[in-house]
Amino acid sequence: MSLEGKLVSEINIKCDGDVFHEIFRQRPYHISSMCDKVQNVNIHEGEWGTVGSIISWNFIHDGKEKVAKDIVEVIDEEKKLVKMKVIGGDILEEYKSLSFTAHVENKGDQNNLVTWIIEYEKKNSNVSNPHTYMEFVLNMSKDIEAHHDLTRQLVSEIEIKSDGDVFHEIFRYRPHHISSMCPDKIQNVDIHEGEWGTVGSVIFWNFTLDGKEKVSKNILETIDEEKKLVKFKVIEGDILEEYKSCSFTVHVESKGENNLVTWIIEYEKKNANVPDPHTYMELCLNISKDIETHHLK
Repeated sequence: MSLEGKLVSEINIKCDGDVFHEIFRQRPYHISSMCDKVQNVNIHEGEWGTVGSIISWNFIHDGKEKVAKDIVEVIDEEKKLVKMKVIGGDILEEYKSLSFTAHVENKGDQNNLVTWIIEYEKKNSNVSNPHTYMEFVLNMSKDIEAHHDLTRQLVSEIEIKSDGDVFHEIFRYRPHHISSMCPDKIQNVDIHEGEWGTVGSVIFWNFTLDGKEKVSKNILETIDEEKKLVKFKVIEGDILEEYKSCSFTVHVESKGENNLVTWIIEYEKKNANVPDPHTYMELCLNISKDIETHHLK
């Protein structure tokens, strides 16, 4: 009986196939946040997303904590394929060699076929074929799909006639002035850490949504003066009761006498029953209108 073999399994996923491939190609260290079976993924040699790099995985298999050290053997961007060969760890206690290949094939909108291939050589005939490892990677694929099904983005645009530079400067330097422009929506904005207008500063918002008083503690994550862009990430508050993560980006683009304000809300819902944050988008758009009205006066 041959000790060498190959297992092949396919699974359909509804999340973006390019994103799925990019996770295994460039950022497998994010998988631990999507899958409770993977505790940690670290790079030991080389750089993420390069052939020859060596990656260690801490994971739970058959109820036991295990480790695997893999080398990235193949990356094929055209085929959306990544192949990793195990070079150390618990797997090699039973197998003389073992490799995992993940191949993504687009099959129309929100329908992508992921093919997993496990090539192996057992140390002896008493070792079972690695069906439990195949089950592990298929379940991991489902977890990644579920994670991205709950991770989405809303984008809305609104034209304003007031000065675009001033609008950007309000969110960049003086969001504490917004309460005077729309007191029915924003009651107070205070700084908790850092200084106004600096990346890393922590800002506390008291606001009203759907007739209820709410709070949000945000960190100023990005400032881009050239693009007139500011991004806030929510780190505490009522929003995180329903959303695992949420961030707000406001971008101003000059369009002659008018200016185009683009709002982007990136979010991950805690579960599928949580609605998309359309009410928060409506709040942002209404705040923009109030700021415009205030400055036109």
